[in-house]
Amino acid sequence: MDLFEGLGSEFAPPAQAPAVTPPRRPRKKAPVPVPPAPVPLVAATPSTESVVDARPAVPLADTLTLAHFVHPQATREVVLGSARVAYEFKRGQRKTIGFLVGAEGLSVRAPRWVTLRDVDAAVREKADWILRKLAETQQRNARVEATRIAWEDGAEFPFLGEPVVIRLDPKHGFASVGGTLDPAVEGGGPRTLRLAVAQNAAPSQIRDAAQAWLMRQARKLFIERLDHFAPLLGVSWQKLSLSNAATRWGSASADGSIRLNWRLIHFRLPVVDYVVAHELAHLRVMDHSHRFWETVESVVPDYGVLRQQLKDEAVPRWG
Repeated sequence: MDLFEGLGSEFAPPAQAPAVTPPRRPRKKAPVPVPPAPVPLVAATPSTESVVDARPAVPLADTLTLAHFVHPQATREVVLGSARVAYEFKRGQRKTIGFLVGAEGLSVRAPRWVTLRDVDAAVREKADWILRKLAETQQRNARVEATRIAWEDGAEFPFLGEPVVIRLDPKHGFASVGGTLDPAVEGGGPRTLRLAVAQNAAPSQIRDAAQAWLMRQARKLFIERLDHFAPLLGVSWQKLSLSNAATRWGSASADGSIRLNWRLIHFRLPVVDYVVAHELAHLRVMDHSHRFWETVESVVPDYGVLRQQLKDEAVPRWG
């Protein structure tokens, strides 16, 4: 079983709205001819109610301030409230109209027989959900972009929820482990991770050295936490693999194999413990039933709060 959660923008799984079943249109009956009305000799003065409002559906001034959400493969566009949404539209072998909001924007899928008018009506019907998910994705993108790491001497990233500053220290080999983390300093300042990398190293070299160090720390910590929670849950794990998956934090197989995303090392230990316990709980219950969540709760009582933190906190962008 997989633990799907939001890993920041580029890792966030797309949100999918409940599909809409479009109505099948009845066959049109032949129109009944209507005799023309007599033409009055004097044109009647139209009343206020009969005057057609010629103003545009969206005032011109408002179009200048509309929020824009544009999918890179957009083929259709619609105005929803105060937003102009350009979405990707495709037809396929399906029975309902489906909506998907991912990192790139809104995608809509529809059966081949549904008219474009019905598709637009379905999009407007889901306007509140679509706009909420698009706004959440945009905010998540902004948070992730703010965490982009500039790989150089002095770069900073979280390690177990606390800031760590990189210092390039090519004079030391660090016993072939590539780097060392200085002890915590008094006063609460960030700790220093010293990497055996040249001062003129390329950003990619610094990034790779930092990632290698973090992955070693992650494997060591994950094994320790797996060994802690497995006896408490009455299960036995057989193998640990580190993943770099884009849409999941972890997974578990019935044979006792556990996969955990190494980027969990950025989070506080309680959050790491929640994911570890989540995957071990799947060795007892291979679904997300009420019994499964009771199993998780037996060893991580505040799993709901930790699960939300996992969704809300932005993971550093390794670009």
